[in-house]
Amino acid sequence: MNMINIVIDNKRLTVPEGTTILEAAEKVGIKIPTLCNHTDQTVKANCRICLVEVKGSKKLSAACATPVWEGAEIVTSSKSARDARKTVLELILADHAQDCLNCIRNGSCELQKLSMEFVICEPSFDNIAKELPIDDSNPSIVRNPSKCIRCGRCLEVCHDVQSIGTISTAHRSDEYVISTAFNMPLDQSACVYCGQCSLVCPVGAIYEKNDVDRVWESIDNPNMHVIVQTAPAVRVSLGEEFGMEPGSIVTGKMVAALRRLGFDRVFDTDFTADLTVIEEGYELIGRLRNGGKLPMITSCSPGWINFIEKFYPDQLEHLSSCKSPQQMFGALAKTYYAQRAGINPKDIFVVSIMPCTAKKYESTRSQMYSSGYRDVDAVLTTRELSRMLKLAGVDFRNIEPEEFDAPLGISTGAGVIFGASGGVMEAALRTVYEVLTEKELDKIDFESVRGLEGIKEATVYINDMPVKVAVANGLKNARLIAERIKRGKCDYTFIEIMCCPGGCIGGGGQPHTTTNKAREKRIGATYTEDKGMKLRKSHENPAIKELYKEFLHEPNGHLSHKLLHTTYRHRKHIK
Repeated sequence: MNMINIVIDNKRLTVPEGTTILEAAEKVGIKIPTLCNHTDQTVKANCRICLVEVKGSKKLSAACATPVWEGAEIVTSSKSARDARKTVLELILADHAQDCLNCIRNGSCELQKLSMEFVICEPSFDNIAKELPIDDSNPSIVRNPSKCIRCGRCLEVCHDVQSIGTISTAHRSDEYVISTAFNMPLDQSACVYCGQCSLVCPVGAIYEKNDVDRVWESIDNPNMHVIVQTAPAVRVSLGEEFGMEPGSIVTGKMVAALRRLGFDRVFDTDFTADLTVIEEGYELIGRLRNGGKLPMITSCSPGWINFIEKFYPDQLEHLSSCKSPQQMFGALAKTYYAQRAGINPKDIFVVSIMPCTAKKYESTRSQMYSSGYRDVDAVLTTRELSRMLKLAGVDFRNIEPEEFDAPLGISTGAGVIFGASGGVMEAALRTVYEVLTEKELDKIDFESVRGLEGIKEATVYINDMPVKVAVANGLKNARLIAERIKRGKCDYTFIEIMCCPGGCIGGGGQPHTTTNKAREKRIGATYTEDKGMKLRKSHENPAIKELYKEFLHEPNGHLSHKLLHTTYRHRKHIK
């Protein structure tokens, strides 16, 4: 690798050839403002906020897109650069709805932050922003095109990461916009509600549907028994909303904080993650023994379910019939828990705290009323929960940890790792192996299915029978798997697919601080939590054993299929 010598703001340094001005500046602690730039995305150079002066050049250069060269001298904060940046920022603001106090991103908006840093109190240009219709046609995602700054981040994640292409560009010049095909509402498009667009949007142009008010109303209603379940991925990400490091494990703090909000019981989705392992594991065993449809594919990720229903409906037989842990929990809350607690299920309001925006849609599906009542009444993202805690004045960083309520709060390490890509597969293998062999695993850590790699493969020998498994995360990788199945070139037995990059720890409802580095730290924390658990296999969970003994009777039995399993439907989308 060739190294070159440059000077930035009178600082001499040596960097690899191909390094951009922005990257070189970061190496010496010089911050150049950006807006369209995202750590995990390609260079766009759309916003021009990162303009810098290069000695010998008559024009300013975009730091994010300009590679340095031998002897280059750069001044990052000259008067001409500062003035140009401010002008560019004011032009963006002139075509942007300036109602910050009414915006969901107020206080966390990248455009607002830059405006504060540039001390723009009296803009130089009149505001010409058009008030465009808001698209809130679906239960998960809201689009406010009046807030769009056309940075292109959402385009890249929708097209290149998720391979959906729901949103795209239209028109030219001052009519240039980012929109859906023919400006269709999202509920009539190919959108799978994964929310990855909302995760990378720097402003309030795309965000999750707000269910906070509905949850407050239920808590404040003295006639409602309000219970909450928390997904495994939330406990390693929620702390970021309060200034803690990515991957901080805040399980006990989260439980205590939820009690402060007024929930009557605080339970854990990990309980039904363990239950999912049992139901899904026995379903796989049944397919292996009885010549069922293989490969069997996991069904925990609602974004993935939306994807296969819309793009590959001919492959629905490959899906496990199991509901997701969120929906299993809701069904049990309105039956098993209601009976034990002596509460009429109509008076129970179930809230889910999820890292995922697609979970909001999932909870509204017509198949999710198997108890006679809606399984899950409201779904909040990690971001929504943080807003509730801040509104309630909860001192999250200093609150004393507390334990989940029993019995739906008892779980194992296998349930915890559901939050990371490969976790569902690993948890299932821990149980399926021991059930089929009737032997204890020497090593329960299946490290080959862990990590951020798009598609991971492994072969596990069970009673000398090779079981080939695969793990895919991100819908672009899911599409690759689906195409293999379509061509008859897929020899896997069992496949885990998660809609979002990194799995649930990188879900569309996670903190806006989500990057691949944050994902890696959250994944590491997930496995740290797993290793610290007394029980690490789902079939060893005593509360699950009691559930089958008292209520369900047997895995994949009649009652299990009524409450815990579901069906899918063709929703073929013509692009």
